Amino acid sequence: MSTTRDRAASEGAQGGKLQEDGSMENTDVLVQRTGHLGHVVLNRPQAMNALNHGMVVAVARALDAWESDDAVATVLISGAGERGLCAGGDIVTIYHDARTGGNATEQFWRDEYHLNARIRRYPKPVVALMDGVVLGGGVGISAHASHRVVTERSRVGMPETGIGFVPDVGGNYLLSRAPGELGTHAALTGGMVSGADAVAMGLADHFVDAANLAPLVAALSERTASAAVALYGQVPPASALLAERAWIDDAYAGDDAGAIFARLARRSEPLAAKAAATIAAKSPTAVTVTLAALRRARALDSLEDALNQDLRVSLRALRWPDFAEGIRAQLVDKDRNPAWSPATLADVPADVVARAFEDLGPHELGLGKLRKGTVAGQ
Repeated sequence: MSTTRDRAASEGAQGGKLQEDGSMENTDVLVQRTGHLGHVVLNRPQAMNALNHGMVVAVARALDAWESDDAVATVLISGAGERGLCAGGDIVTIYHDARTGGNATEQFWRDEYHLNARIRRYPKPVVALMDGVVLGGGVGISAHASHRVVTERSRVGMPETGIGFVPDVGGNYLLSRAPGELGTHAALTGGMVSGADAVAMGLADHFVDAANLAPLVAALSERTASAAVALYGQVPPASALLAERAWIDDAYAGDDAGAIFARLARRSEPLAAKAAATIAAKSPTAVTVTLAALRRARALDSLEDALNQDLRVSLRALRWPDFAEGIRAQLVDKDRNPAWSPATLADVPADVVARAFEDLGPHELGLGKLRKGTVAGQ
């Protein structure tokens, strides 16, 4: 059984090399065909497969090419290397763009959010192997798929509050629909959950032993997506996070981030005290706006509505001092000592939250709820 590279779907941007015909092949994404399986491999293992703009474009082109290709029955998304599917977006590039007042990040987000919606509404099964680390943009490229597979090695999360940002890529939409307040806990603390937790929270569908991933990929080239996953799927272990739901639901109720923090600090459960300490170290502005975004996302009718909201909030957050400062502290200087402004939840101005959700006018993302087979944004 042969495997071929679909070069046309790999043309594009960063991480590429010049071809004889003058086009640019994006080596950060491998686009392959085996049997009736179209396989997209995120191929930046040295960067934990963090997404750059060229990768988003390459994945979108692969989906476009395969939608009308009757020889492709199933699409698979996986990550190269042993560390995980994808650790998120290329944050350092975004940091430099934010510092210089550029607009490259806005176009990246627009294309990324379109891709998130595209995956959700794709007319063929999309299987995402959420093995290892799956953070931020990695959630966006996987957790909207039709068949979401986690393993005992999976660590899934939206860590944005730690860099002065707010969960995007439809993450708030997914987390707002988790049982009780489990999603609120995950979003505000920015913590990672296990594969079993991800299934319990509705971020994933199937649990497969990591040792069976290679056989699963082979089966996907011959069987239907559902049949292949059923062949290797198993009952997930008990969710440790779900077992904590009673105190989580009580502590994280309501729309006031300060009140949530106070309740966590008063509780006797060790994990509640840990959550309070974790939230205290995050950007107060990001925590406050994240809570508001979660509550608004819970009332939205579709992923597309949530992605439209994500762009509004993301573009406003891009200019917050906390965003550049958070990236500096965590990923540039790596001193892990951000100077948040303001420094406390009580000092976050109400108008910052209100402005975060204001309509962008002619610059709105403009996604409408899609039918199966409709290309986002077209």
